[in-house]
Amino acid sequence: MAVHAHPDDESSKGAATTARYAAEGVEVLVVTCTGGERGDVLNPSFQVPEGHEFDTIEGRLAVRRLEMAAAAEALGVRQTWLGFVDSGLPEGDPLPPLPEGSFGLVPLEEAAAPLVELVREFRPHVMTTYDPSGGYPHPDHVKCHEVSFEAYHAAGDASRYVVEGGAEPWEPLKLYYNHGFSMARMRAVHEAMQGAGLESPFGDWIESRAAREIPEREATTRVAVADYFAQRDAALVAHASQIDPAGFFFAVPRDLEADVWPTEEYELADARVPTTLPEDDLFAGLREGDR
Repeated sequence: MAVHAHPDDESSKGAATTARYAAEGVEVLVVTCTGGERGDVLNPSFQVPEGHEFDTIEGRLAVRRLEMAAAAEALGVRQTWLGFVDSGLPEGDPLPPLPEGSFGLVPLEEAAAPLVELVREFRPHVMTTYDPSGGYPHPDHVKCHEVSFEAYHAAGDASRYVVEGGAEPWEPLKLYYNHGFSMARMRAVHEAMQGAGLESPFGDWIESRAAREIPEREATTRVAVADYFAQRDAALVAHASQIDPAGFFFAVPRDLEADVWPTEEYELADARVPTTLPEDDLFAGLREGDR
């Protein structure tokens, strides 16, 4: 179970991993906490699908759902919605308050309750989500971490989140944080691009003070996914309102990326089974031969 804040996050964080495991026969469920209905158009070539509009919250929600369905198909995964409302990314100094009723303002137990029930229904052995910072300081990403952490720890406790007629308690066995933002990866790809005489998409930013101040969390688990870059890219392109097919995500030649950085990284946050670090598999310690 991969828990994400908005539609498109599942395609930019761990997408090739979910595509790989789905192709190998693992049942993969992507959980999207919000509808992404406050997302702006980030693709200059985006055209609103026929019969739709993008000028209202309701219109954006409908388009983002279309995009999400196409991305899930590209990855070969199941997907479901928690049903919360996108908080938007507050900007300014001081920051404005979040919109009333948005995900970032929902009390923890209320926000976690549907995810706890979903964990009990789907019965995942492994969950992935964001680290406590959210990966970057978007209120929905931080809340996504909070509800995922809560659900992982509470779903197996029959005394918590009691729902009449609900699913039986279920205790997932491993919790991981995505490492969608890795300075080590960016630096390695940047140097490889320069070495090949190509213009790096990271430019001067990679050596900037802002980049140096970003903490690098420990990666405990590296999953080989180069064979699934095509599925990841197709899922990214499916989010046409958000992802520019001529933009940043596609600036690195895929053969160079596969040679320099063929993995996606995770941080093991909790394990209820014995495992040895570092790992190359999110299911290390869970497979038949591991026991």
